[in-house]
Amino acid sequence: MNSLRNFYFLRAGAALLWVALVFASAPAPVLLAGALLVVYPAWDAIANMLDALRSGGLQANPGQKFNAVVSIVTAACMAIAFALHGNAGGVLVFGAWALLAGLFQLAVGIRRRKLGGQVFMMISGVQSALAGVVFIVQAFGVAPGLRQLAPYAAFGGLYFLLSALWLTFKKSSPAGAAVS
Repeated sequence: MNSLRNFYFLRAGAALLWVALVFASAPAPVLLAGALLVVYPAWDAIANMLDALRSGGLQANPGQKFNAVVSIVTAACMAIAFALHGNAGGVLVFGAWALLAGLFQLAVGIRRRKLGGQVFMMISGVQSALAGVVFIVQAFGVAPGLRQLAPYAAFGGLYFLLSALWLTFKKSSPAGAAVS
């Protein structure tokens, strides 16, 4: 439980650091904007692998394993899409990734619901999936910039923080009591 709590604090910190970098560098030069778009799913891939390894391994955690693979592929596709089509290409890939990652996060949250604090992960998954659809649609019009994508990461960080705090302050069940 402490491992999961610490992991959620790490995820919250990383998301909020990304948001801070976006706002500190705005308006970002093209190369930096592309790098920030690539770094976000790349970090998600690393985080999912760490989480799976701490929770019984990649074989025991197919949701995290698949999410890590999708995030690795996304980081590569993000670099190519941004290089070829600029911000609109990057936002399109970011949106598709947010949609898939959100669905995987929802599935993992449902699977872990008995651990506590997973309601925030499930809400985050649904919100990520919905935001992904919005980003995809926006990519075909006036694609949002990094500053408009930052709230997505900020909310994700907030949900990880809330889950970590829930696990920190959750009351232990009395000895022998059933956990519901």
